[in-house]
Amino acid sequence: MALSSDEKLPLTAHLEELRKRLVHSLIAIAIGFSICYAFKEWLFWVVTRPLIAVMPKNSFMIFTSLPEAFFTYMKISFFASLILTSPFILYEIWKFVSPGLYPREKKYVLPFVFFSTLLFAGGVLFGYFIALPPAFKFFVSFSTDFLKPMVSMREYLTLALKFLLAFGICFELPVFIFFLAKIGIVNARMLSKQRRYAILVIFIVAAVLTPSPDAVSQVLMAIPLMILYEISIVVAKFAVRKKRLSDDDVRTEKTDGKAQASDDQTLGAQDG
Repeated sequence: MALSSDEKLPLTAHLEELRKRLVHSLIAIAIGFSICYAFKEWLFWVVTRPLIAVMPKNSFMIFTSLPEAFFTYMKISFFASLILTSPFILYEIWKFVSPGLYPREKKYVLPFVFFSTLLFAGGVLFGYFIALPPAFKFFVSFSTDFLKPMVSMREYLTLALKFLLAFGICFELPVFIFFLAKIGIVNARMLSKQRRYAILVIFIVAAVLTPSPDAVSQVLMAIPLMILYEISIVVAKFAVRKKRLSDDDVRTEKTDGKAQASDDQTLGAQDG
C-alpha cells in the first residue's frame, strides 16, 4: 500500500533504507563472488565451450599480459555472482520500492520480473547454444596450415559476453512493447500494419549485433526476433485491454466516491 501524505518518510529515512538495501546486496554479491571464484576454471570452460567445439585439435587459448588471466577470472566470477545473487538483489529492490507503490502498481511487479527474467535467460541460452557455435565456426574457418587461431582470454570473454547480452536484451521485446502499449504509444493494429518495416529493421539489427557477417548467424538471430514481434502484437492487445479495464475501475471508484459524498451531504442536511 502506498504511503499517504501523513505517512511519508523524511529524506534521511529513505536514504538510510537505501543504504541498508545496498549494503545487503553488496554483501550478497561478495559472498556469491567468493563462491564463483572457487569454480573460476569451470565457469570459464562453460563460457568457452562454443569456441572449443569448433577449434582445431590441439588448440589452446592464451593470455597476452601477466595479469590478463587473473582479471579475466575475476570478471567472469563477478558476472556469475550477479546471476547467482540476482533473486536476492531483486528482493532487496522490491523491499525498497514497494512501500511507495499503489496496489494496482504492485500487481504488475511480479509478472514483470518473471517474464523479463525468463525472456532474458531465453535470449542468452539461445545465443549460447544456437547462435555462437556457427558464428565462431565462421571465424575459425579462416585458419590454414600457415594461419592458426590464437585466441586470448580477454578478447574471447568480451566478445562472448557482448554477444549474449545482445541476445538477452533483444528477447525483451515483448516486455518493451507491453509498456509502450500501456502508455498509448503503440497498439496491435499499428504493429500489424508496420510488420514489413519491422522485419526489415529486425534484419538490420541482426546484421549489426551478430559478431560474424555470414548470413546463417544473422538469420539465426532474426528468426526469433520475428517470432517475438508477433508475440508482441498479442501482448499489445492484452495491454490495451488491461488498460481499458483499469481505467474503467478508476472511473467506477471515482463515481462511487462522489455518490458516497453526495449521500453523506444529504444525510447531513436532513439531520440539520
